[in-house]
Amino acid sequence: MNEQYALFLILAFIAEVLGTLSGFGSSILFVPLASLFFDFKEVLAITAIFHVFSNLSKIALFRKGIEKNIALKLGVPAVIFVIIGAALTSFIPTKQIEVVMSVIILLLAIYLIINFNRIVKPTDKNLILGGVVSGFLAGIAGTGGAVRGITLAAFQLPKDVFIATSALIDLGVDTSRAIIYTSSGYFNMALWVLIPFLIVIGLLGSYVGKRILEKTSEKMFRYIVLVVISVTAIVQVIHVMM
Repeated sequence: MNEQYALFLILAFIAEVLGTLSGFGSSILFVPLASLFFDFKEVLAITAIFHVFSNLSKIALFRKGIEKNIALKLGVPAVIFVIIGAALTSFIPTKQIEVVMSVIILLLAIYLIINFNRIVKPTDKNLILGGVVSGFLAGIAGTGGAVRGITLAAFQLPKDVFIATSALIDLGVDTSRAIIYTSSGYFNMALWVLIPFLIVIGLLGSYVGKRILEKTSEKMFRYIVLVVISVTAIVQVIHVMM
């Protein structure tokens, strides 16, 4: 394996640990990092496939209960709109998608830093709206975890239930878009060598994040994660515009 792949896998592990700690999932950090190494449509496919295994790991590790009612009301619209968003990537130029993705991630990070302690109202309407927005963003830009995290935070779920419920929703979202991306030819056959490593990283990153979460304040780590996300998004915007 060449040095580029090795560095990518190290960063993927860090993203997975931080994603578990923050509760937003690793895609908000993983997508802009991966974009520094691969073509953006390849990034969409790699992210979706990686997160299928990552979400299975989280469901197994945080299996103290899943809020099925919330998962259904948020998950169904998320799956429907991730399919729409993923399908649109075949018709939109890659560079425009990258720019949109970077700006969206940066704005989300800034919003989350400013409104860290604010939550949306715990209503069915907001669950459905959160599913629509997070699903569409995941499909077209590769990441919607922050929106889903904001929506779920309104229901003040126990930590394990929050992560397991989010992972179950994300599993449906990522499986749906992975099928569309791979059938559209986004996943280069040369990248299959990464899959076994990403499976291991998904499991280990979730486990390490879980252990740290048991002993450390979530609040401080969320701030750290959001700052890292902001810096990463800025670097990606500069990279795309050059």
